[in-house]
Amino acid sequence: MLPSIGVIALFVSTVLGQAYSTNSTNGYVLKKGPLDTPWTEKVGTNPWPEYPRPQMARSDWKNLNGVWQYRNATGGAAELDNPPFRQDLENPVLVPFCLESALSGVMGNWTIHSWYRTTFDVPSSWTDRVLLNFGAVDYEATVFVNEQQVAHNVGGYWSFNTDITDHLNKNSTNELVVFVFDPTNLAGNNIPLGKQKLIPEHIFYTPCSGIWQTVWLESAPAASIDKLDISAGADGKVDVTVHTTSNATGTADFIIHEPNSDRIKVQTKVPVNQAHSFVVESPELWSPDSPTLYNITVKMGSDTVQSYTGFRTISKGVVNGVQRPLLNGEFVFMFGTLDQGYWPDGLHSPPSLEAMVYDLKALKEVGYNMLRKHIKVEPALFYQAADQLGLMLIQDMPALATSWVYLDDTPKKCPPVSLTPSLDPDTVQEEFNRQLEVLVNQLKSYPSIVTWVIYNEGWGQPWEGYDGVHNTSIDAILTDLVRKIDPTRLIDSVTGWHDHGAGDFHDNHHYSSPQCGTPWYSLDSSPYNPETDNRIAIQGEFGGIGQNISEEHAWKVENSINHVNNTYELDATQEIWNVRAHIIFQELKFQIQEYACSGAVWTQTTDVEGEVNGMLTYDRRVNRMDKEQWKADIQALYDTAAKRGSSNSTMKLPAREEVVV
Repeated sequence: MLPSIGVIALFVSTVLGQAYSTNSTNGYVLKKGPLDTPWTEKVGTNPWPEYPRPQMARSDWKNLNGVWQYRNATGGAAELDNPPFRQDLENPVLVPFCLESALSGVMGNWTIHSWYRTTFDVPSSWTDRVLLNFGAVDYEATVFVNEQQVAHNVGGYWSFNTDITDHLNKNSTNELVVFVFDPTNLAGNNIPLGKQKLIPEHIFYTPCSGIWQTVWLESAPAASIDKLDISAGADGKVDVTVHTTSNATGTADFIIHEPNSDRIKVQTKVPVNQAHSFVVESPELWSPDSPTLYNITVKMGSDTVQSYTGFRTISKGVVNGVQRPLLNGEFVFMFGTLDQGYWPDGLHSPPSLEAMVYDLKALKEVGYNMLRKHIKVEPALFYQAADQLGLMLIQDMPALATSWVYLDDTPKKCPPVSLTPSLDPDTVQEEFNRQLEVLVNQLKSYPSIVTWVIYNEGWGQPWEGYDGVHNTSIDAILTDLVRKIDPTRLIDSVTGWHDHGAGDFHDNHHYSSPQCGTPWYSLDSSPYNPETDNRIAIQGEFGGIGQNISEEHAWKVENSINHVNNTYELDATQEIWNVRAHIIFQELKFQIQEYACSGAVWTQTTDVEGEVNGMLTYDRRVNRMDKEQWKADIQALYDTAAKRGSSNSTMKLPAREEVVV
């Protein structure tokens, strides 16, 4: 039986704490967008009530999601000099949904500069410090509490928090005001933005501006736990760093519970603010077939947080003469979908936890053991769901804009370096590098993540030598950077195109047929030679076959409909779509059997706007897959891979000399 989703989050929200909103629903109306989902009408005005940070959950918390006030800041950045304190803003907005979405109640366009406002009370029982948390705000957020600036964050995918205790009116209502700047692809800006575009077209979608993940308060002591880095290997070794809000010394109690139990498996003390390791005897391992997780309690002084981990080791090694990805020392063929994570009603924001998990369960049902999270970062509860369901994740860094994406009056030809000519490439690269570090540090404790992707298809990637002197590619520089932050995972430096030989993967994109680890290749790829390339061969994208759908399930935007015929291949009926998928599967199976293919990514989980090549339609109401056929075809890939690697199917894990706790 699969573990239930959101166990930790649900426990915290319903037993330990209280998830509620103090905001009025004055004037909020759900907009009628181009398409909805079965969950759209169920959202209501208190969305996402679950505790949002399952790997560091506190008991005393308060959800600030709900109806806030909104104003389009037509005066631009100059309005920061005169914030709208103590005044009502004209429009209601439902947080946490993108301003461009129907669920936000705004469904705006060109929301470059925006004001948000709400009020809140602090529970009288809270006697410690009060922290204000944001799951994510796209793109640049300036936060005020009671007319005082308390935080500033740059980056549309990253969580941040701030201690607001000294700015509170503890015995009366408090005012929270947020100013957001989101240029998306406006000329003169080049930011990590993934697939967003101010004027969407085919593979570029409606942007997401503003607050799009949960906002919440929590109570914590002055000396408190600020972050947990936890990695647990298949050999039982646990690497942990307990970060605190100050440069504290001393220790924290670290308790690992038995799976699905409050019983203690290991209890030890770990020093705070420094890396520490210990070994757990004979842990049950995490894998797609058995996604065992261990709940964790960490106590430091009067602060207690709940977390979890899974014991697994990701590595690579030669199996039967071929370089392979190894999970817990064994070759596991990685097969998943390109997962965009877009929703017709909420855009970047799923309408609910149930809706978000629905996609993952649909993939797991037919046998996918992996998905590639494509140039987007999800809410923390998404990663917990993948951990619990047993889905390996290939996590992309959100891409910079491609050279042809900039919104400008003058079309630009592709420059030698895929950065806008109007910006300093070094400045753009420096910010990309900074946010890449944030990505890895923010997500590196989730067991399901097995691989980091730095660049997708050359989007924002300098094509040639980076320093001009040593001809060192930026791919290699950033691969070393990521490896230093997280040495426990594999790195796909460049997925598709402009491969400079860095990282752990030789990654080819080809539609519709695969070219996975083969000696034949096409434009923007190269043949794979296992004798000279010691990397893993993977098909980073393939498939992409589409099937047009009725108006009922279509994204009802003329420009998107007009781009449907740009799909790599369109099949006349759902039945033919399944036939074509079966044929493509046979090609991939042959390449696994005869060559060096170790993994593949089918495009894609769902339709998105004008793309109609999903397992599911964009509204999630139609599942195109003949489930029994897909189960059989996917299992055949695993069986073929196992047979190919059977002469050396088990690799010995390195011995550890640490003392067992």
